[in-house]
Amino acid sequence: MSASTVSRALGNYPRISKKTRELVQQTARELNYRPNQLASNLRKGKGKLIGVIIPRINRHFFSHAIAGMETITNPSGYNLMICQTNEDAESEQQSLQTLIGNRVDGIIVSMASGTKNFSHFEQAVNEGVPLVFFDRYNEQVEADRVVNDNFSGAYEVTKHLIDQGYKRIVHFAGPQHINVYFHRYLGYKKALEESGLYFEPDFLVSDCLTRARGESIAQKMIDDANLPDAIFSASDYSALGALLVFKKNGIKIPQQLGIAGFANEPFTEFVDPPMTTLEQFSEEIGQSAARMLIDRLENAHPKKYTSTVSFKPKLIVRDSTLRTKNK
Repeated sequence: MSASTVSRALGNYPRISKKTRELVQQTARELNYRPNQLASNLRKGKGKLIGVIIPRINRHFFSHAIAGMETITNPSGYNLMICQTNEDAESEQQSLQTLIGNRVDGIIVSMASGTKNFSHFEQAVNEGVPLVFFDRYNEQVEADRVVNDNFSGAYEVTKHLIDQGYKRIVHFAGPQHINVYFHRYLGYKKALEESGLYFEPDFLVSDCLTRARGESIAQKMIDDANLPDAIFSASDYSALGALLVFKKNGIKIPQQLGIAGFANEPFTEFVDPPMTTLEQFSEEIGQSAARMLIDRLENAHPKKYTSTVSFKPKLIVRDSTLRTKNK
């Protein structure tokens, strides 16, 4: 038989006789043959493969975003190829080239914190590779994006702290060249200004996202006898580090010092006291990014047309900031 006849028989092509189909399929079972779906898809011009580039797969936000993507991609016949950059710009560039080299149909990406040059993304777009950014993005790159409204989230949690009577509010910030952290800083600062509270330069603690960094800054505040009224952290992890150090040193949370984070990591509900934070809707963001990319792949859009979907974080108030309740 010809290769085309065998292929059609394996695919139950109706014009191939029943006898031939049964013979081919029985022979395939005896030889333990399985069709190479990747090769078949590539021959058709589509691999049904989507690349995903994320900073850290062990973060609650990113792992749940991937879970959200799969609820959309799997029923649509697409598979994910996932790359982790560990926040390294060079790893990000290599991951992008690896995915393009594997002929993925498109790429969903959240940038590494170490990325300051975006030419690799611009090159991919210029080569016709569909890109969708989620969470972290760069405005210079003309690509679709799904984002959190980090400004409004930070503004809301800072206003909550002010309403609770806190005045000297320190911000644990992330790298300001990354949009999510810059917008959180802007929302925090706007809330202070609207409330007539003076913003002091040393209220901004740069690059403070990890538990270890939060512990270090909190200990320095204690050693310098320079405690703020409250801390709004761009990360639940650094907020956790600070909370644990303050408690260890006998500082009452929230009566003496309020602490709020961002991301609603699972531990925030179970620390003592439970931590005020913001829910980012990671699964919904992952679903939206996957839908956007599949729409880009399967429907014609103008080449320069880009779209943005924005989610508003939800403030979750817990005991770590409820000073009026705990007086």
